[in-house]
Amino acid sequence: MSWLADAFHALVALLVDVVGAMGYPGVVALMFLESSFFPFPSEAVMPPAGYLASKGLMNPVAVVACGITGSVLGALFNYFIAVRWGRRFFDRYGKYFFVSPEALDRAEVFFDRHGHISTFTARLLPVIRQYVSLPAGLARMDLTKFCFYTALGSGIWVAALTALGYFVGGAGEAMYEGLNKITVGLVALCAALAAAYLFFVKRG
Repeated sequence: MSWLADAFHALVALLVDVVGAMGYPGVVALMFLESSFFPFPSEAVMPPAGYLASKGLMNPVAVVACGITGSVLGALFNYFIAVRWGRRFFDRYGKYFFVSPEALDRAEVFFDRHGHISTFTARLLPVIRQYVSLPAGLARMDLTKFCFYTALGSGIWVAALTALGYFVGGAGEAMYEGLNKITVGLVALCAALAAAYLFFVKRG
């Protein structure tokens, strides 16, 4: 699979150039897109920014802060759309915004099952992280709690990706393996947190 590692290395190099050219506002803007329902992966933003930080071209603390800011703003965008137009809007027009009824159903089930804490745990999970803000908006979740849990979950995800880029750098194969390990680790963490929440909170 050396060709895959080479291709990933070339992609990482390209993304480093793009993020470097856009700077901190670019990190905020791209993470806004990732956190809303536009199909833009955070894996394409934060590791390159972390790599630039390792070279002294960006500040790692500022990179993480910008990533969290963009994530929260994108989540709020989804939240207020759900508050304003409701589920019917997405059932009718969601396909034009890359939101399928199936994806929204999964997010609603996840939110209903785990409660408000899901806005934290979902930020650590692939695919569903972009959509959990919608059922939170539909349920009129308290905005302060929504922002807190979103920032907390996004902060862990953003910091992990930034650290990956900072310590691994532009090595394509190592970056690819690192992303897989982070994803598996965070999924396991979410499962443990969800189990603890259901046991201690729901039980009580």
